[in-house]
Amino acid sequence: MNNINPFKNLKADIPSSIVVFFVALPLCLGIALASGAPLFSGLIAGIVGGIIVGTLSGSSLGVSGPAAGLAAIVLVAIGDLGFESFLLAVVLGGAIQILFGLLQMGLIAYYFPSSVIKGMLTGIGIIIILKQIPVFFGYDTDPGGDFAFFQENGENTFSGITNAFSFINPGAAVIGMISLFILIIWGNVLSKKGKIFQIIQGPLVAVVVGIIYFLITSGNDFWSISSNHLVSVPVPEDASSFFSQFSFPNFKAITNSQVWITAFTIALVASLETLLCVEATDKLDPTKRVTPTNRELLAQGSGNIISGLIGGLPITQVIVRSSANIQSGGKTKMASILHGFLLLISVVLIPTFLNKIPLSVLAAILFIVGYKLAKPALFKVMFEKGWKQFVPFIVTIIGIVFTNLLLGIMFGLAVSALIVIVKSFQNSHFLHLEDKSNGTSRIKMTLAEEVTFFNKGAILKELDNLPNNTFLELDVRKTVYIDDDIVEILEDFLDKSKDRKINIRVNWSKGVMDNPESFYQFFQTIK
Repeated sequence: MNNINPFKNLKADIPSSIVVFFVALPLCLGIALASGAPLFSGLIAGIVGGIIVGTLSGSSLGVSGPAAGLAAIVLVAIGDLGFESFLLAVVLGGAIQILFGLLQMGLIAYYFPSSVIKGMLTGIGIIIILKQIPVFFGYDTDPGGDFAFFQENGENTFSGITNAFSFINPGAAVIGMISLFILIIWGNVLSKKGKIFQIIQGPLVAVVVGIIYFLITSGNDFWSISSNHLVSVPVPEDASSFFSQFSFPNFKAITNSQVWITAFTIALVASLETLLCVEATDKLDPTKRVTPTNRELLAQGSGNIISGLIGGLPITQVIVRSSANIQSGGKTKMASILHGFLLLISVVLIPTFLNKIPLSVLAAILFIVGYKLAKPALFKVMFEKGWKQFVPFIVTIIGIVFTNLLLGIMFGLAVSALIVIVKSFQNSHFLHLEDKSNGTSRIKMTLAEEVTFFNKGAILKELDNLPNNTFLELDVRKTVYIDDDIVEILEDFLDKSKDRKINIRVNWSKGVMDNPESFYQFFQTIK
């Protein structure tokens, strides 16, 4: 399924690439702004992520570019190292990612529970919606900034929303609502009426309407949209000024230990974010294709090397752009590659035209993306699956909304691990009372396939609760592994059993157990 000819689906991939382009453009600029980096560096990362990583990647629907999750790391690194030395760290980070891929470390993606992945997607969807509300109403002018709950200016996600309702910009709000109406009608009604409405995508129409609105109202003080509520792409005066925007690494700093620490941090965090996004994107893929994760690390590493060499921010696969690609009908990696070329063409040829797009129009597009990620029906589905799925799902969402992406995922993983420990504690054995005649209880205890030190408390409790004058049959015929800690508990219980008049018989198949030497001496004592 991964080897679909990318040129056979251009009818779907071209419209999707346009949507991804309009989503990626403000995010590239906003993340660069949040990272304390030149705006052009964010665009470089978006272009490299689309064209280079898109070409090398084995992911059919994933889209790469600068990520908000790295913004805090980048901000500190630029402040400590300077921008050129930071670029060297990006290059070295890319090389480390290639090493991760060669060492087959991409398998880590398969160890994340489904409930946490779904919680991550839903949490990101909620964050997208919450963060775009101030932009939608013309209060916030940073559409792609920090996704963390607490902001450096003292505000948080909810205070930003509250302030937005107190300082509504009429022009931005009106065109935002018009755009949202167009997107809803286009997606739910018009797209089913004819092929023309499928070829021409709603987001493109919304952007064109937004530009027309800006031009018509530009002379009206009340309804016009100020420049700080428009897309802001650097506008070079000539070819010389365009190329002067590129920066290059300071290779003299290669002996600086802080550069290497930053490089390893970038490689580790970028790889983790990418692998999580790969897992999530594969789950959203209607055809359920599986991305080769080690190849993805190689592609991301190559992209980061190139991005760092020409002045770009670090790159990861990004769920916002990837989900926008899927929801817009993208079929192959051509959508990602084409969106990179669109970024490149727009930066070179039409930066002035792009700077007429209202940010509230792009916020409306992101509202739709966020809603599709965090549909209310998903909460009901996860609840019906039981608490073992629902609790990690909810914890991950809350963690992402109130802290940041990585911490939220860690919280979800911690809860999932705790549930595994609890269930392991509960399922280490099975007790069955078979007979209670002549004053003697006959009890059968069947141990699980794997019994580890996690199960010590549960087994010890059951053994201590056995009544005196009992016949205990210990069945370990299906036990593949038994920890030495458990054997010690059984040996201690054997010493006590004589005083309690408890007789023990062991049913054991030596050939089944991986570590029979741990259990053999105890078995010989019973025998």
